[in-house]
Amino acid sequence: MQARAEGISRVLWQILFLNLLVALGKASWGLVSGSTAMLADGIHSLTDGSGNIVALIAMKAARKPPDADHPYGHHKYESFASAAIGLMLCLAAWKIVSGSVTALVAYVRSGIHPPVEVTATSFAIMIITLGINIFVVSFETRRGKELGSDVLQADARHTLSDVWVTLGVLLSLFLVKYGIPIADPIVGLFVALAIVWAAIEVFKGAHTTFSDQQRLDPREVMERVVAFEGVLGCHNIRSRGTGAIIHMDMSILVDPAITVDKGHTIARDLEAWLCGQYESLADVVIHVEPDNEDQRSRSTW
Repeated sequence: MQARAEGISRVLWQILFLNLLVALGKASWGLVSGSTAMLADGIHSLTDGSGNIVALIAMKAARKPPDADHPYGHHKYESFASAAIGLMLCLAAWKIVSGSVTALVAYVRSGIHPPVEVTATSFAIMIITLGINIFVVSFETRRGKELGSDVLQADARHTLSDVWVTLGVLLSLFLVKYGIPIADPIVGLFVALAIVWAAIEVFKGAHTTFSDQQRLDPREVMERVVAFEGVLGCHNIRSRGTGAIIHMDMSILVDPAITVDKGHTIARDLEAWLCGQYESLADVVIHVEPDNEDQRSRSTW
């Protein structure tokens, strides 16, 4: 588990550097050129970096081993970081909407849009940062799956929204260059919508952990368990946890004629076997029941 936490932190540090580089490039040129959409995209990228910092702090807490007050460990701090990223996204969306609406209202009242300078530099910065973001999404998604990390996969979804946003900004720059300046704040609003969508996806992932939603399909688990030697049935299969650290409990049915010691041995061997079957399964608690009509009636879905 320590190696996993260190691996996640290493990825976050690498992504933090790239996110800050991207944010600095887009936001600074957005201010210089007067592009609301480009500045909005830069702010969005800056929230990526802020999210990385929050995630790094959370991962430090998540590394702590189980203790008397936290017998299941501290792994949910990773999900807290995911939720924090979602909140940052919402804040970024609000700021972008505010700026875009102000520009649109000014245009409606006066018919004049603040000047936006679109140059080859504008396009170059957006295309370079787009390439960096595509790399980040690919790298972070792959490592998030390999490490079973909620926060890395949430951050990858966040950066994926950057990709679509950047494509939208490129479109707005093209339209502004060819005489449609009002496209700039309008695209800014679409940027905000993309950010809200990313926030909703992040909150969904955090909700899965905080609501203790089933992490493993109980039907699939039952099929495997009843095929294990000595197990005649099972029920009450429950699993919860993060994407990488899962805890499960269940009841199994055994021959009522066997000794308590034999029943314990079957449960112990089954626990070890299940942890080998599911890479993310950290702990299994099995309650042994006698195989009778009452218990067997609970073993079907």
